[in-house]
Amino acid sequence: MIKRTKTTKNAILKGLSRAEHAALNERPIELNTAPHDPDSQTAWMADGNCRLHPPATFFPSDGVGVDRARKICKECPVVGQCLEYALDSRIDHGVWGACSERERRRILKRRREDAVVGTSA
Repeated sequence: MIKRTKTTKNAILKGLSRAEHAALNERPIELNTAPHDPDSQTAWMADGNCRLHPPATFFPSDGVGVDRARKICKECPVVGQCLEYALDSRIDHGVWGACSERERRRILKRRREDAVVGTSA
């Protein structure tokens, strides 16, 4: 077994990118993938908690992943805007506004039914 000394660990960490180093420490880093445009329709995204996590976190393949994404979304200051964006844009995949694909389909169905009832009355 190799004894890991501090110098060995530092030598290993020296060659890593900032994202890789943060992943080893289990701390999210802000993922600046595009310049912020305050006048865009999606300007709210710059304030979302999702910017601190890899995109794959919000496109899980199982229920456990959905729960993990929801936990991140619960504390997000733009969760409402995120959900409305996903509903308006008819985004089919991923967790948006703390809702899974199935939950968003149910919300849209409920809104359509409410609109029909509203026009009938």
